[in-house]
Amino acid sequence: MTMKRIIVNDKMQSGYSYELSAPTGRDFAAGFTPELTPQQMLEMGVFEGHYLTDCTNEFPRAWFEKARINNERADISLNYFHVKSRLSLQEWQNKGWIIGPDIRGWFQWYCRYYYGRRLEDIDKIQIKRWQAFKRHKAQILKNCYIGDIDCRPRQRQALLQWAYNPLF
Repeated sequence: MTMKRIIVNDKMQSGYSYELSAPTGRDFAAGFTPELTPQQMLEMGVFEGHYLTDCTNEFPRAWFEKARINNERADISLNYFHVKSRLSLQEWQNKGWIIGPDIRGWFQWYCRYYYGRRLEDIDKIQIKRWQAFKRHKAQILKNCYIGDIDCRPRQRQALLQWAYNPLF
């Protein structure tokens, strides 16, 4: 595979570049089996439609063609479950959850990983965080009837934002 270099130039990050060293959507680390692609997540409605809106040049155009986004402001109605289910970027920064060059958090890391970037040490940390998030799926299974997608909408929205399918 010929390595492609991605140059990042958006509102929050410039002067950063990375190489795609894996095929898009393939060659994931063992144990990392996200249930949704970044494109599926954006189309279903995540982060109030106001995440990566200035990064459309970094990722494949198809990811944004049917995305539920709002370039002007966050809009809860764009979330799949129409509820807020996230902390602010400032809260993520204060908790030390912003890791490496992915200054917008886990979803930015996942988009770059899915696209083909590999950063071994950071990837291990982020994959462990993703695996730990699965506890929310177990809580929904324990407390909700199968197929009742109106049960625990905030947790389901959060699962969606971590690449888990919330529609079980």
